[in-house]
Amino acid sequence: MAVLGIDIGSRTIATVVLNGRGEMQSAAVADSGPRPLEQARGMTGDRHIFRRIVATGYGRHGARAGFATGLVTEIKAHALGARHLFPACRTVLDIGGQDSKVIRLDEAGRVADFIMNDRCAAGTGKFLEIMARGLGLSLNEIVAAAEAADGDITLNSMCTVFAESEVVSLLADDRPVGAVARAVLNSICDRTLNLLHRLGTEPAVVFTGGVAAVPGLSAYFARRMNLPDLLVPERPQLVGALGAALYGLKQPGA
Repeated sequence: MAVLGIDIGSRTIATVVLNGRGEMQSAAVADSGPRPLEQARGMTGDRHIFRRIVATGYGRHGARAGFATGLVTEIKAHALGARHLFPACRTVLDIGGQDSKVIRLDEAGRVADFIMNDRCAAGTGKFLEIMARGLGLSLNEIVAAAEAADGDITLNSMCTVFAESEVVSLLADDRPVGAVARAVLNSICDRTLNLLHRLGTEPAVVFTGGVAAVPGLSAYFARRMNLPDLLVPERPQLVGALGAALYGLKQPGA
């Protein structure tokens, strides 16, 4: 029977269904909305057709109380998913809606160590969304705007509230939108690079999470962080759900 993995994040919910041979049968991503557990429950469909439902992410404990039959941490889920997609993976960089994490794997693909950002949303998807809104750009436009701009601006504040005010002030001073967009991207990239340096980076590096799906951002990060081996899944938001499903397949009776 099939196994469902569900990653309940702060911004999105992802599901992956694997058959007994580990082949992907379906996958979906939707906004978490104001009631993420209700949204997640609706996305599981007919739960009786699954041998196991494994939840990960921000809302995994609520899912266990409601409908999931198993749990796995985000760290392990992303490690399993990234290693499955890229067998050479030794480091996972995951930037989600409200947190960023770096996971280092050993030669066998087990989690050797990890580090997460602090509780501030700086450097996460939420931070990027707020900064893009302040710039009057969509997430699909922000990298292209930064790439096309001249000049160099440094964003001094990483606190989301203060950084948004700084962006507003820069625009009020008639600084080019693209140059300010570049400052935003550089601040996220540099904060991420600090995490990588603190934990230590072993190639190959796999970039997962919703931020990795922003058009052009992975290439921008790779250049600034000097990571020529930065690998991005075709659908980076699914990696956690994929890992949860793979974890479910490994359990007895699956």
